[in-house]
This record gives sequence, structure tokens and C-alpha cells, in this order.
Amino acid sequence: MTKKIFILFLLLFVSRLFSQNFDINTLRSINLNRNESLDPTFEHITNSYAVVSIGTPLTMYAVGLINKDAKLKKDAIFIVESVAASVFITVALKEAIKTDRPFVTYPEIEKLTSAGGYSMPSGHTSIAFATATSLSMAYPKWYVIAPSFVWASAVGYSRMHLGVHYPSDVVAGALIGSGSAYLTYKINKWMNKKRNKEGL
Repeated sequence: MTKKIFILFLLLFVSRLFSQNFDINTLRSINLNRNESLDPTFEHITNSYAVVSIGTPLTMYAVGLINKDAKLKKDAIFIVESVAASVFITVALKEAIKTDRPFVTYPEIEKLTSAGGYSMPSGHTSIAFATATSLSMAYPKWYVIAPSFVWASAVGYSRMHLGVHYPSDVVAGALIGSGSAYLTYKINKWMNKKRNKEGL
């Protein structure tokens, strides 16, 4: 699994080098040709990643405590673990790849929100997709899955609209976020299975 993930990110990095023109041209199209009246909306969407990703599991855990619902508390912890894993992987990759933000390399890109550190991958997108994927895995119903991924995709798009990430950053962030949730699910499943065997 680790080897496959490494190969995937190596391929993403190599493809990024060869598709730089496509990357910046797509970003120019999104950022410079945007509907400026939607700027405040996309800034709210981009900032929602923290509120939703922290607020959702906190609310779930609080309700689980009140109602003495062990499953709800367990699902809340799963979401937190998924988000934490995505943050760890994202920060590690940012430091390893060290890609400058698009507005640094291309001054014509309009930066419309605060953004620090390196560009690849998108942390906002990673966290949003980790939240959406873990929530959808815990509650695999269309009325959970559809809104979750629409929101996560909107967060990813907002990062390009606001000029702080390349499309490849957003795609990588989405893969990391979803992959982190899946990996967390598999680890939890393995640990539960191991505990059950030890309890026999």
C-alpha cells in the first residue's frame, strides 16, 4: 500500500512537470476570467473547510455523549483521525515538493485570500475531502455522500478561483484527503480485528 501511494505521488509530480503549461493556463482561465461578484461567496466556501471539518465531528461526539451513542462517538473519532492523517501527509508533501504559490511565480494571477507556505498539495482540499470521504464511509447514504462531495469539490474549486492553488494542487489534495480516510478506515478495521482476536 505504501509503495503504491509513493508511486502515485511520484507520477503526480512528474506529470506536474510536463503539464505546467496546462496547469497555469487552466488556472488563468479560472482566476482571470472569473465572475468577480462571486469572490465573496468563494471566500466563504474556502473558509468553511475548518468550520465543517472541526464542527462536524465535535457535534457528532457531543450528541453521542448526550445520547450515549457509542457508534456516533466512534464515527466522530474516525473523521478526526482521517483529517489528522490528511494534514500530516499534506504538510510532509508540501515540505518535500516545495512548489511556490501560483501568484508568486505568475504575478498576473490575482490572489484574493490569505495563503502561506508552499502550494502542492492543497491543504484546504485535502482536509475537505478527508471529511467528506470519512463521513460518507461512516454513513453511506446518497443524502450524505452527495452534499459532502459537492461541498468538498466547491472548496477545491474556490482555491483556484481565489488564485492560491494550481489545478494539480487541488487534484492531489482531493486524492490525499480521500486516500487518508480510506487508509484510516483500513487501519481501524485491522486494529479492531486484532483486538477481537486477542479478546478471544
